[in-house]
Amino acid sequence: MTQPTPLATELLGHPPGTRLLLLNCDDFGLDEDVNLAVVEAVEHGVAASCSLMTGCPGSAHALRLLRERPGLPFGIHLTLVCDTDEPGRRWGPVAPAAAVPSLLDPAGRLLPATPEGRTRLLARARVPEVEREFRAQIEAATGPGLHPTHLDFHCLADAGRPDLLDLALALGAEYGLAVRIWLAPALERLRARGLPVVDHPFLDSFSVPLDDKPAHYARLLAALPPGLTEWAVHPSLATPATRPGDGGWRVRRSDHAFLLSPRTRELLAEHGVTVTDYRPLQAHWARAAASGSTSDSPSHTASGTASSASESFKTTAPEPPTVES
Repeated sequence: MTQPTPLATELLGHPPGTRLLLLNCDDFGLDEDVNLAVVEAVEHGVAASCSLMTGCPGSAHALRLLRERPGLPFGIHLTLVCDTDEPGRRWGPVAPAAAVPSLLDPAGRLLPATPEGRTRLLARARVPEVEREFRAQIEAATGPGLHPTHLDFHCLADAGRPDLLDLALALGAEYGLAVRIWLAPALERLRARGLPVVDHPFLDSFSVPLDDKPAHYARLLAALPPGLTEWAVHPSLATPATRPGDGGWRVRRSDHAFLLSPRTRELLAEHGVTVTDYRPLQAHWARAAASGSTSDSPSHTASGTASSASESFKTTAPEPPTVES
């Protein structure tokens, strides 16, 4: 794999050879077990930031935790799908259901976060309705005491469709936020604009083997190359009793243990890895947005986002979705 030139670390002002790890906790707001684990991982562990799901059952609790901790860096985990059918745990759109019908099933619920559900969503989602939902989620996480740093995506890597990613990029520019990008086409496009994006493959912790997980993470840290790398981790205090029928608790519980382990902090120091959050990227992206360099053309501005987003890629058939938890 060819190394980008210049590396994002250099764009961010770090010396050559810097190993920079963007360590972000996804799914903040999912439930209170996740929320408490995320705050602990950032305040007392090695995690640097988190991403808030504003439509989930635990979002009010998460927002309260954020207002009590104005220095805790967070982004907005944009979501168009729901992970569960458990009573009391399902979530729907943040925008009024009548305003986003192409995102919902016949019962008025978000489609499931299964491969089939994501495919159905991407085949039918209308850009103006996605814009309404994305804006509603962003607005729910802004205001007094709330200052998000970035946008990223739940279960849809790079928004799942080029025109939806273009929409998110325009919204990011409008709100002064960086955007998580990790697939090749968009990485190349944004590097060409001089924006800092990851230099190396993105890691979702749901892809990490559960067997001997600490040793696997240790090997990854030892082999971390110079440049900017991002890991999306998923800590939770969940147990089989609190999350019956959800095998994901093992991923989340073991991530929490890894992030709080003193050995993890030792490994970061041993291998010269610096952990960061999205604030340095946000500052660079915001400067670029102010100068107009985040757009493909002068007409691609935040006003009229939906029309400009759909025009810039002319997508006739959506790509199959890529999973990101």
